[in-house]
Amino acid sequence: QVQLVESGGGLVQPGGSLRLSCAASRSDFSIYPMGWYRQAPGKQRELVATITSGGTTNYADSVKGRFTISRDNAKNTVYLQMNSLKPGDTAVYYCNTEDRVVEGGIVRRRVYWGQGTQVTVSS
Repeated sequence: QVQLVESGGGLVQPGGSLRLSCAASRSDFSIYPMGWYRQAPGKQRELVATITSGGTTNYADSVKGRFTISRDNAKNTVYLQMNSLKPGDTAVYYCNTEDRVVEGGIVRRRVYWGQGTQVTVSS
């Protein structure tokens, strides 16, 4: 089973920065997209950023210009550099990836999640 382990969260003041890391266990890491999501208490999980195997990125409007997603395929790791943090960024941040498998002739999409890392932005 694919395992994803996030790290780098913590407490930071508004305007500060954090860099999150997500280490993946899969040997074929490089061919699959990766993403960062976040979930605040009482809220649904939402997309933060994604990156394709080729390095194409996209971001939620709320973080565009402040966050940067990147990947190091040699290290099976995806990063999220978070700058100019706001209290609204406070959430548990989750790394995810997906793949597709064939079972009984049916192609199924599988999604994997890490355990999450807490980011708290507060003065």
